[in-house]
Amino acid sequence: MPNRRSFMISASTTLAMASLDAHAQAPAQPPATPPAQLKLGMASPFSFDGLADEARTLASRPYVPGPALPREVLAQIDYDALGKIHFNTDYALFHDGPGQFPVTFFHLGEFFRTPVHMYVLENEAGDVFAREIIYDASYFDMPADSPARKLPPGAGFAGFRFQESRLGDQHKLDWRTNDWTAFLGASYFRAIGELYQYGLSARAIALDVVQPDRPEEFPIFTRFYFEPPTDHAGADSDAVHICAFLEGPSVTGAYRFTMRRDQAVLMDVEARIFLRRDIERLCLAPLTSMYWFSETQKPTAIDWRPEVHDSDGLAIWNGQGEHIWRPLNNPARTTVSSFVDDHPRGFGLLQRDRVFDHYLDGVFYDRRPSLWVEPREDWGEGSVQLIEIPTDDEIHDNIVAAWVPKAPAKAGNDYHLKYRLHWAAGEPFPPPLAICVATRLGRGGQPGRPRPPGVEKFMIEFLGGPLAAVPFGVRPEAILWSSSGKFSYIYTEAVPDGVSGHWRAQFDFTAAGPDPVDMRLYLKIGDQTLTETWLYQYHPIGLTT
Repeated sequence: MPNRRSFMISASTTLAMASLDAHAQAPAQPPATPPAQLKLGMASPFSFDGLADEARTLASRPYVPGPALPREVLAQIDYDALGKIHFNTDYALFHDGPGQFPVTFFHLGEFFRTPVHMYVLENEAGDVFAREIIYDASYFDMPADSPARKLPPGAGFAGFRFQESRLGDQHKLDWRTNDWTAFLGASYFRAIGELYQYGLSARAIALDVVQPDRPEEFPIFTRFYFEPPTDHAGADSDAVHICAFLEGPSVTGAYRFTMRRDQAVLMDVEARIFLRRDIERLCLAPLTSMYWFSETQKPTAIDWRPEVHDSDGLAIWNGQGEHIWRPLNNPARTTVSSFVDDHPRGFGLLQRDRVFDHYLDGVFYDRRPSLWVEPREDWGEGSVQLIEIPTDDEIHDNIVAAWVPKAPAKAGNDYHLKYRLHWAAGEPFPPPLAICVATRLGRGGQPGRPRPPGVEKFMIEFLGGPLAAVPFGVRPEAILWSSSGKFSYIYTEAVPDGVSGHWRAQFDFTAAGPDPVDMRLYLKIGDQTLTETWLYQYHPIGLTT
């Protein structure tokens, strides 16, 4: 995946450099000489339905990229040059209202070369108009000799972010140096969760991820439209609304986002998508994260930290009401796992391990948000697909989870999708069962005896729910299944840490060959199911035996 990896390296590098960490941003800029006002273009009529009609019309025509900026200038705005460019928050959109969340903008450069055009909406006697925010170098503090000064007026921006509330008291974060959501790079966007930390990303769409016969395509948000918030009290007074236009060789689309900054960040997404070409793997509501290693498997001396990951598992609440937990892998080769479903209730990439000592890193992997996708209508038949790509470093986003419709994605197809994204610490709809909190692998066999070759030992830990009420002396039964191979030495016990409802199932497993093995486990007593369903894909190749 050279194209995908190089893109994600650039994205993660530039995001880090642009100080997206809510607690590690550049100092506030000194006030600009007043008046600090954005330059606006001519007004033109706007509606979301009109934006969708434009996307539908363009989908019937060949793709024509927008005008390009001078490549030699963008190449000079490299890592070092971009690090010296800071948006002056006195020019923030909605700096003095309406609403409480100002908007600041990212500068173009070597890593993000496609100009994104920003518009602010105005309501005049019931009619809505859009006026472009004209790029000007004066919005940014930069050295006098910065290559960015060579860009023409109106060049556009790389992306934007919503800052924290300008109305916050002394207990709130300074809006000039803290933000809570950012859109930057292709159709990527992310938000902080309850623990005030950025982590994984969402995307508007993903096309042909890891298809052997065609490269992955990265459609781009080329325009954003900002609706002025309201200053009036009410249910919608804390929401921000934006629309976005998506373009790419194989797709067009119109998106509408309603976002709320609460204890978690909630985003309601409405998408109208139109296909120009056939798509082999159409990934809707895609999530992108990083998993290098965890307590499950860690090659000897690969890194000084115990664990490194933004997410440690995929959670699914399927249409049949079953809650599933699938721990993530860093496989030796790219793998795609499909979880067939009808009318899914939700799925997400979660960070369940919240113990700092399990990471020991000042970038706070223990605070990374979990991201849950909640369909707001019937999505029909399809599958949640999990794509795991090998990585040897934390700079690669190597995990993708998305909904893939069952029906083929053909040119001329259109999709109208509504869903809600929950950027939180945990699941918004936790199961009424014990959840899986750890998956550990090691050499099989029993202490004091020669370890048999080709046998792997599994320790699967569950916590909470009905397990807290298991009577003394009663052991839950482990219900196991695998696509091949055989189980032995199956055993359940309470974890001896004094924590109520903390149990583990252990078993040895002998693979029938080198191919990946799918496994399933849950605990029960009699007819009572006690835990969510643990699913795992075991890769026998390369493991210690």
